[in-house]
This record gives sequence, structure tokens and C-alpha cells, in this order.
Amino acid sequence: MATIADTVIATLRANGVTRAYGVPGDSLNGFTEAMRRDGSITWQLVRHEESAAFAAAADAELTGELSVCFGSCGPGNLHLINGLFDAQRSRVPVLAIAAQIPSSEIGSGYFQETHPQNLFQECSVYCEMVSDASQMPRMLETAMRAAIQQRGVAVLVIPGDVAQLDAQDTRVTVVERARARVVPDAEQLQRAADLLSRSRRTTLLVGVGAEGAKAEVLQLADMLGAPVVHSLRGKQHVEGDNPFDVGLTGLLGFASGYRAMERADTILMLGTDFPYRQFFPEHARVVQVDVRGEQLGKRVPLEVGLVGDVRDTVRELLPLLTRAKDRDHLEDSVKHYRRTRERLDDLAVPSKRRQAIHPQYLARLVDEIAADDAVFIPDVGSPVVYAARYLSCRGDRRVIGSFVHGSMANAVPHAIGAQSAYPDRQVVTLSGDGGLAMLMGELLTVRQHDLPIKVVVLNNSSLNFVELEMKAAGLPDFGTGLDNPDFSKVAEAVGIRGWRVERSEDLEGALREAFAHDGPALVDVVTERQELTIPPAISAEQVKGFTLYALRTVMSGRGDELLDLSRANLRQIL
Repeated sequence: MATIADTVIATLRANGVTRAYGVPGDSLNGFTEAMRRDGSITWQLVRHEESAAFAAAADAELTGELSVCFGSCGPGNLHLINGLFDAQRSRVPVLAIAAQIPSSEIGSGYFQETHPQNLFQECSVYCEMVSDASQMPRMLETAMRAAIQQRGVAVLVIPGDVAQLDAQDTRVTVVERARARVVPDAEQLQRAADLLSRSRRTTLLVGVGAEGAKAEVLQLADMLGAPVVHSLRGKQHVEGDNPFDVGLTGLLGFASGYRAMERADTILMLGTDFPYRQFFPEHARVVQVDVRGEQLGKRVPLEVGLVGDVRDTVRELLPLLTRAKDRDHLEDSVKHYRRTRERLDDLAVPSKRRQAIHPQYLARLVDEIAADDAVFIPDVGSPVVYAARYLSCRGDRRVIGSFVHGSMANAVPHAIGAQSAYPDRQVVTLSGDGGLAMLMGELLTVRQHDLPIKVVVLNNSSLNFVELEMKAAGLPDFGTGLDNPDFSKVAEAVGIRGWRVERSEDLEGALREAFAHDGPALVDVVTERQELTIPPAISAEQVKGFTLYALRTVMSGRGDELLDLSRANLRQIL
């Protein structure tokens, strides 16, 4: 007779799940045995459950389909939590099976006892424990539907003994995503149209919620004579082949995106929850479109808030608008963007006199060499800045990462999920040395599954972005230095082709060889530690902070660091 675990695996198979990420354990024996007998779902063994959740998150984000990860009882499923927070905050559909200790021992302080149904509440849209065979498969279907419809994490807690009980109901249900056309109220839509038609300088701020709506966004930009500023998560959906694009704003952005926002008298937010309030102009009127009404007005006061899907809402809005005759704001913003791009490209040059490599130059070469369908995955920290500024989303490229949760060490685990979902697609990480080291065991996972991931390491022997934050706060860096190995030799030791690059003239050749290699590859690039990732607008507090940093650094006997800082960044101020 089929067990609960058998029914779970059969249901996942019927719903198109072909791989599951995790680390086995005795409380998962029922599931791993059911998976082995079924034979249709690949067990993607990783070295740490956190990586399993990250991998599932990337899989779900790229495919748009439900992905699955498993964690054994106690520490096993607790390790999932950081990756599940990332999935939940990125709003991607992930089902996590969290095994539990034997049901008869719950509440006794048993070995490895935790209460995952409480622990996972904050990072899930559904989290419940199965305590009786009669609850299944209804609870599984409920969990899957919650993950799919709410685009979030569903956690099903199942004691190991319950998983191996005979199933009372062996039916298998296919959970189809129910779709609806969501458009705003007609009166509110007209109010927004009237405001936008009167506006002289409108700027669009476009986020990930505009996925699948690029054509409509471009029509709208043309109608309003509006430059398009995008968030980092929106970049992959609206940047490529967009004559209205003026780049990003925010901490990761650059001058043209910031300027297009600052000079606008009206901001139209489309599918974005852009969090940095200091980058919204105080004087502008704001119209926001989001399919989730609770998101409206969270960041800035609104003139009009519209609940609706971006594509359908823009389609309804376009016939109500008057075409803008004044194109000065658009044309001026686009010209400024071209100048800004030239300035950014001027920074992406080889280093002189055998100095450490400028990370901008590394990112520019990665952009030039990578395939037009590449999936780029930067680690949190300075790699995200260079990805935002230098990786272009031409063709079918995607840029994903821990952009909302902001977790270190996401790049390689995310890449495992991305490459597992698309084995024939090029997957490239921009890995920080700190992020790579934090979950370096996953290089073994990459090699074991022979995933042809290209790991590009920005090796500056420091937690570089943290150092920058300390400088901006007026503090000398402390506790951020990393005594790194030669990561290319580490890669070679585990069976991955490795390259070590210390000079600019060797970089392009190494990247081309690595990207052409038929298998996993790692390029360890020694980059400039003192490179400043300057935001598009520098506040008085930051100026004050850097001044205090300089004084404190000199007074602490580390004045040579200021000379290194000046040498590394002179080209940014000349």
C-alpha cells in the first residue's frame, strides 16, 4: 500500500516537479525512499540546506513554477530558513518539506526537537504540521495552492513516522494556477489619466511587477514622453532594446536615473516596491500601480493608488491619455543617460602598472563575453553594484539575486538552482570572496552534479561593501579583512577548472577560456580593495562621514590607506 510519502512524491510528479533540493536524514527516509522508487524526481543533493532553499528559490524565479526543497528534523530544516526568507521576500513559489521528530516525542525535549510550524511562520504564506494520515493529501494541495497563488513559501511540517504511514487517500491532484484579470476601478483610472495628461515631466519607475509588460511600458513611455527608470529586479524586464531607458536610481544606481526622478513633477510607479525613500523627490506627485493593494503608498504619499496587474492596467490607461507634445524631459534624460554611460565606461578600464584589477573592468568584460541568454547572479555587496551598472539585459538575459532579503553567499546556491532548471543555458556568478567562502562547500555540489556554472570571484581580501559602509559612517574599517586562499587552486582541488588572474592584461583571455569550457569553471580575479562604489547622490552626512573616516584613519596610524584610496579612485574624480 502507498505511504503518505509515496502520495506526496506522486503529487509533486503530477504537478511537473522534476527535481528537489536538500540533504538527506533519517526523518526524511520515507521521502527519499519514495523518490527512489518513483524515479521521476531527481534528488539534487547539496552540502547545506540553506543552499537547497536558495537553489529552489532561483529555480522558481526563472521557471515561474513551483519548486521544492527538503530539510530533515531540527537543525536540518532550521538551515533552510535563510534561503526560505529569500524566496518569500522575492515572491517566488517554493514548497518546503520540513521533517519533524517522531510524533510521539513532540513536546518532550527529544533529540533535535524544534517547532518548525512556529519558526517558519514569518517566512511563509502557509505553515502547518501534518499529524494524522487523514489530513493528507488535502494539506499538501492546500500548501501547494498557497505557494502558487500567493507566490511565496509554503512549509509542510511532517514527522518522519507520519510520512511512512499508509495513505488513507491516494488521489493525486494537479494544482493549476488560477488566473484573473485585475484592473483598477474606472473612476480611479480616469483620475490617474487626468493627472498624467497634465504632467509636464513624468518619469516611470518600473519594477519586477512589470514582467511580461515590456511592450505596454514602452507604449506608455512614448505616450507620456517619459524616461524609464528601473529597479534592480525590474532591469531584466525593461532594460534591453528600450529607447526610453535611463538606468537605475537608488544606492546601486547612477546619476541619470537619479536625475530623471529628481526633475520629474510626476512619478508613475509600475510594479515596484522600491524601498529607498531618500531617492524619491519631495515635490513630485506619485501614482502607483500594484496588483497587491497593501503595497500602495508604503514608501511615499500618493496622489492616486491603483490596484491592478501592470500589463492590463497600462492597456486600460493608454486610451485615456493625451499624447505629450513636450518631449524635453525625455530627450534631456536620455542624453544625460548616454553621458552617464560614457562616464561609467571610462571607469571600466584596465589597471595601470600591474595594480589590482578594477572591478568595473571585470564586470564590463563579463558583459561582453557572456551569452545573450545568460543568467547572471551576483553576491550581495559590491558585486551587486557592478552587476547593476555593467551587465546589460540584451537578448533573453536574466539577472537574479538576493535583492530584497540581501543575504550574503546567495550566488553559487542560486546558480545551482538556475543551472539545474536550465542545463543548456549559461549561468554566471559574480561571487564576492566573502560570499563564496561562506558556503564554499557548494563548489562540491557544482562538481558532483557537473553543473557548467561559471563562478567569477571578486577577490579583494575583504568584506568590501561593509568597509565602504564604515567609511561612509566615518569609521576606519575594522574586522573586515579576509585571509583568502587562491580560490582557483581550491577549485582545481575539488575537480573544477580554475584560473587565477592578477593583471588586467590576462583577464579577457581567462574569462573567454572559462566561459567556453565544457563544464564548471572558476575564475579568481584579484580586484582593487579600495575601489569606491559611489552612489548617484552623495548626502552631506556621507561627506561628513568620509571626512571623519580620513581623520580617524590618520590618527590611528593608518594614513597609508588614504594614499591607496586616492590612487585607486583618482580616475573617478578627474
